[in-house]
Amino acid sequence: MILVNFKIYKQAFGEGAIELARICGEVAKQTGVEIIPIVSALVAYRIKKEVGGKVFLQNVDEEMDGARTGKISMAEAVALGIDGAIINHAECRKKPGTIRRIVKNRPEGFCLVTCLQTLGQAEKWGKKIKSDYIAYEPKELIGSKDKSVATEKSGSIEKMVKLVGKNRLIVGAGIRSKNDVEISTKMGAVGILVASGVVTDKDPKRQLVELAEGIRV
Repeated sequence: MILVNFKIYKQAFGEGAIELARICGEVAKQTGVEIIPIVSALVAYRIKKEVGGKVFLQNVDEEMDGARTGKISMAEAVALGIDGAIINHAECRKKPGTIRRIVKNRPEGFCLVTCLQTLGQAEKWGKKIKSDYIAYEPKELIGSKDKSVATEKSGSIEKMVKLVGKNRLIVGAGIRSKNDVEISTKMGAVGILVASGVVTDKDPKRQLVELAEGIRV
């Protein structure tokens, strides 16, 4: 599994987001690896309608409906056909209690990926969070162009798997090469979470194909 976080890079504004989502779908079909775009709430419905496939949001809130200005409702997301979301990314942190309520309130079939930045978070409360997946992204490596969680903290990936359980861990932060993916999956990760390494690359399709080849090994 490859999760591609579009963030709010200008390359993923408007038509750029549509094109990048299409590339994700093309590479998934070509390689047989599931690739899910994680997109802005502003463009999620359009991608779902025009491109198809699974679409995740970059954040959701615990509130489901009512007088809650500015909140992103999971209930509304489901009504629009959105398939899931990541929560607690290092750039959009939430309190553990809020995360627990989001997980508890999620509609049936709505996939949640809870991001953690440290083993300490996993040991203290993260391992108890019953989201579908846990994404491990050390904050200091997010966006790195020469280091990754795989090259710098491979042992931590293995420890995180033991904490959160098999077939549940996704890793990110600096993942840019086939070798990064191979190390991560060898340590027990079932997928990767990437962003700038794909979204801002001059040839995102080529980059995605390389990453997917690492998962296929």
